[in-house]
Amino acid sequence: MTRTNLTAWAGGVLYVLALALLVGGAPRASGMLHGIGALLAASLLLGLLRRAPASALVLLLLGSTAVVAGPPSSAPVDLSASYQGQFLPFLAVDLVLGLIVATRARRASTVAVAASLLVQVLLVGSFAHGDGLTANLVIAVLAVAAACTAGLLIRERREHAVALRAQEVAEAVVAERLRIARELHDMVAHSIGIIAIQAGVGSRVIRTQPEEAGEALRAIEATSRETLAGLRRTLMALRRADPDAEDPGRAPLAPSPGLADLDRLAAATADAGVSVDVHRSGEQRPLPAEIDLSAYRIVQEALTNVVRHAGTGLCRVAIEYGDRELSVEIVDDGRGATEHGPAHGFGIVGMRERVALLHGRLTTGTRPEGGFRVAAKLPLPAPAPAAVSVEAR
Repeated sequence: MTRTNLTAWAGGVLYVLALALLVGGAPRASGMLHGIGALLAASLLLGLLRRAPASALVLLLLGSTAVVAGPPSSAPVDLSASYQGQFLPFLAVDLVLGLIVATRARRASTVAVAASLLVQVLLVGSFAHGDGLTANLVIAVLAVAAACTAGLLIRERREHAVALRAQEVAEAVVAERLRIARELHDMVAHSIGIIAIQAGVGSRVIRTQPEEAGEALRAIEATSRETLAGLRRTLMALRRADPDAEDPGRAPLAPSPGLADLDRLAAATADAGVSVDVHRSGEQRPLPAEIDLSAYRIVQEALTNVVRHAGTGLCRVAIEYGDRELSVEIVDDGRGATEHGPAHGFGIVGMRERVALLHGRLTTGTRPEGGFRVAAKLPLPAPAPAAVSVEAR
């Protein structure tokens, strides 16, 4: 038995001794004095109540019965006039009963309620007479009913809170799965598209133009290595149980890509046969990580669609840093949505999800002059107000 359990049971022993002194040492004291003393002595059972509520309830029922019945030698107490305090200890019984209903199994709660109600009704019927009998019976039943109602309300509220937490966890898991799916789609789709283009070029010129075939194979190798590195970083991040824990045997995870990596993305796309003209305007500044990553992924997915479906060798990317929003636009002069159908794949869906999570706007569609256009508006946080120094006079 642990020290805490010993302390709890010691409180139970002290409670029994206190009631013995109260009832046996002052047998002719008023019922009100006995009731108040027994109610105060119930505080000694707080430790036992936390460890064994059923045992605390049994001790309270025995102690309250002893207080109401009194010592065998004492004269009968007349409660015919009014409720005089002998039943005050049952207030503590009802409080413990409410706790048991709120925290214990329904079967144990039912047994506790039935036993408590039976003991109180028997004691009231045996020691109350006349008008006091009816009043005390009503008070006892109402007190037990109030304790049970409070316990049930607390139980339902706790169960509802647990259900809400479980729902929040489930929604968080689904959201994280969708985020990972978007990341993998954006990363793998772009790389596989470039690899497919380069493989097709290499297979056509391997006999007639070996140098160009070698360039295509080197591009495939570089793209494959970069994609594998990205997948490895993602899998390592998923396998780590504690994101904050440092493993000295592993290299730190590389930061997520952002708009600063657009030039490298444009070079990789150029290797696939599509020249990318990147134009930046506005005051370039560090962006929040989620906005920076989302803007990069939108450009990456748009370029992937151009490489796969547009049938053109030129694409333009415009990044505008505004005061309140970041504008991202990707246009090409290829076949448009009618034939290359990016609006029907997961790429456009992923773009819309990213933009919606940031409360932005996304526009996609065929251009009147030909080609396809993807435009996203991502809200930026308001800049921190400049500090104004006021010179004291």
